[in-house]
Amino acid sequence: MRGITKQFPGAKALDGVDLEVRAGEVHCLLGQNGAGKSTLIKVLAGAHQPDGGDLAWDGEPVTLPSPTAAMRHGIATIYQELDLVHGLSVADNIFLGHERAHFGVTRRGETAGAARELLRSLGHPEISPGTEVGSLSPAQQQIVSMARALSHDTRLIVMDEPSAVLTQDEVGNLFRVIGDLTARGVAVLYISHRMGEIRTIGHRVTVLKDGRTVAAGLPASTPTARLVALMTGREASYAFPERPAAEDPRQRTELLRVEHLTLPGSFEDVSFTVHAGEIVGLVGLVGSGRSEILHAVYGASRPSSGTVRVDGAVLPPGRVTAAVRAGVGLAPEERKGQALFLHDSVVRNVSVSSLGRFARFGWVDRRRERAAAAERVAALDLRPADPSRAVGTLSGGNQQKAVLARWLLRGCRVLLLDEPTRGVDVGARAELYALVRELADSGVAVLFVSSEVPEVLGLADRALVLREGRIVHEAPAASLKESHVLDLVMEESRT
Repeated sequence: MRGITKQFPGAKALDGVDLEVRAGEVHCLLGQNGAGKSTLIKVLAGAHQPDGGDLAWDGEPVTLPSPTAAMRHGIATIYQELDLVHGLSVADNIFLGHERAHFGVTRRGETAGAARELLRSLGHPEISPGTEVGSLSPAQQQIVSMARALSHDTRLIVMDEPSAVLTQDEVGNLFRVIGDLTARGVAVLYISHRMGEIRTIGHRVTVLKDGRTVAAGLPASTPTARLVALMTGREASYAFPERPAAEDPRQRTELLRVEHLTLPGSFEDVSFTVHAGEIVGLVGLVGSGRSEILHAVYGASRPSSGTVRVDGAVLPPGRVTAAVRAGVGLAPEERKGQALFLHDSVVRNVSVSSLGRFARFGWVDRRRERAAAAERVAALDLRPADPSRAVGTLSGGNQQKAVLARWLLRGCRVLLLDEPTRGVDVGARAELYALVRELADSGVAVLFVSSEVPEVLGLADRALVLREGRIVHEAPAASLKESHVLDLVMEESRT
């Protein structure tokens, strides 16, 4: 790809991008949210047509007028937001658009067998070809999407944040599959914000900033500080805000107390506290009950036993409205599907939990609503600072800020964050870390879940280690080492 440009109304997404991918390599594409990565891969997939520039395939000029044309050349794309068709089976999704048919009749047995073989090659023989795809977990749906890509005669696979919903073991399996592909000469264009993955799986790196290529073909061993500087235009590090001076939590006001909370099949006998001004990190493997604990505290699920207290008052189990009234807010892991109205404005997304403040006799005062939301948007430095803009057009980091602005407007006292930096680039992560610390410094009690142990140890004041639904260790985060935490969360699974 040479000099690729793409203009959208009011914005130039690509402004002369160059990209070269070789057979048999893993080429990593880096850049902050909004740098142009998604637009570029959609041009490569035939979903967008470039306004300028040239594409060559096997050294010959080529046009890709549609996704079908891209697939004919052997280009398959696995998007971060999976485009599987719920209601259809796993096998039907894998072979959608190139069904195995005879005289217009699908050969069900042959299709199921081929799907089963693809799933087995990906290390997931337990996924049945006949299962309705919407009933699968996000990680299993990711595997189905990969199987669909491999069902074509693929020569280049584009993977957009493929590890975001995978467990540690599944990431290892993903890397094994990628290794098998590249050994056969298949090229992989790999997009990830996780620098460790770039080091492990990548060969070369291209960096985008503001729709331009700022570095091409760098070795994947390039120091992280250098890559971050290229992405952000400034020297930056994966740094966390400074913790306040050590203080006995008992000297602070206890805002959240969870006692002997149990939800069969998810977690058992969980007890902990969070104080005003404190950030507590909950770390454990996927499936250890991390997110389920947050949902139970928020009232989104009903535990079988135990209590949740906010500022000393017991919350009725399984009642979100009661938790919100008590000052509890949740920023869920799947913010696009569970927290945001993507086609609505930033204003509406920020004010939705506080509409009663702006209503009189059943009518909402839109001017007051907009002014209050705009104030919170400005306080969080949400960009672009346009409260009327559809929230779905914002980058991942700014969408997360919109969710936080909602709870700030509501006057949240206990903030629950589930994977707050998932899909957020390195530069925006630093902003979110600083923001969370500022919220804690203002007296908010923060409880957050993260799959990244360094994130918990760097941001939290106190860490709770979770294994198979039980808290097995609690300590000041500054006193823990990553290797120790990993040993704690994986100890049982190794025996």
